[in-house]
Amino acid sequence: MNESALVHDIMHELGKYGAVYRCNSGSVQLPNGRRFNAMPKGFSDVMFIRPDGIACFVECKANKGKPSDEQERFIARMQALNARAGVARSIADALTICGVA
Repeated sequence: MNESALVHDIMHELGKYGAVYRCNSGSVQLPNGRRFNAMPKGFSDVMFIRPDGIACFVECKANKGKPSDEQERFIARMQALNARAGVARSIADALTICGVA
């Protein structure tokens, strides 16, 4: 399964348990030529908020994908702030990271 399909499937499943959002990092050029900066580099692919208010961040990776240094630092930072965060290679991984499995 490619990463895009994995993100879609994980979002669909997590949506059954709380609020789920797709997060894009980097910048985008606007029609007027200006650049808009979205989420910072390393921000996880999926942000999930559990019904109890706990924030979860899921970095989705295909079978051989490896998180970048920025992604690893973001995950560590979120964990240090008592959020749930990690790398998911499957729906089951994402459910475990978010504590809804």
